[in-house]
Amino acid sequence: MVSVRARMERLLLVDDDVELCEILTEYFSAEGFDVESAHEGVRGLDRARSGDHALVILDLLLPGLRGLDVLRQLRTSSNVPVLILTARGEDVDRILGLELGADDYLPKPFNSRELIARVRAILRRARPREDDERVNVGDLTLDPSSRQAWRDGQLLSLTMAEFGLLDALARHAGQVMSREQLAEHVLGRSLASFDRSIDVHVSNLRRKLGDGASGLEHIRAVRGEGYMFIRVAAHRA
Repeated sequence: MVSVRARMERLLLVDDDVELCEILTEYFSAEGFDVESAHEGVRGLDRARSGDHALVILDLLLPGLRGLDVLRQLRTSSNVPVLILTARGEDVDRILGLELGADDYLPKPFNSRELIARVRAILRRARPREDDERVNVGDLTLDPSSRQAWRDGQLLSLTMAEFGLLDALARHAGQVMSREQLAEHVLGRSLASFDRSIDVHVSNLRRKLGDGASGLEHIRAVRGEGYMFIRVAAHRA
């Protein structure tokens, strides 16, 4: 995977609305960010793959290459955090974007302060925690300094949100964590009504962990309460 080389918190805006990009560039610049814009899908994908940005803000309605296709192709080579912008009410695209590896979403129209808050929350959780030691739980090893995780010695390809989710659950192994607790830890925000972000991230994470294969289960859903991490013994050759 291409690592994220965040120089001075450089953001990439991928949106065909040139005027909106100019307005957002002013807002983000005033907040201390360096901003680059791309106005169609192919160009946006090329720049997002460069590794020059700390985060990508991706509109789903793009000319040339749809936003979901940009995200799908990006996730084959990069774990750069992605915040998708969706039209209000487009729940299917929102969920699909999360399933394809977006870290969070924000529906249009949005308040600029809310967008900046979402971006700061994602970046804060994407930064390495150099003072934290590796965490070993069952067959898993997590390294907060590099935000990488291994299962039985095999590196897992996780997005920033998925690593944050796994980190929170593993550190509370055997305890139920509510969706609201996980949202605050992983997304840095509260869940809105009918917000399935955490459930989608959990589903993606369980698939990558191999849950369901031969009865293996690292993350258990507790009806009406949340999710609990189960210690799975490491494989012995």
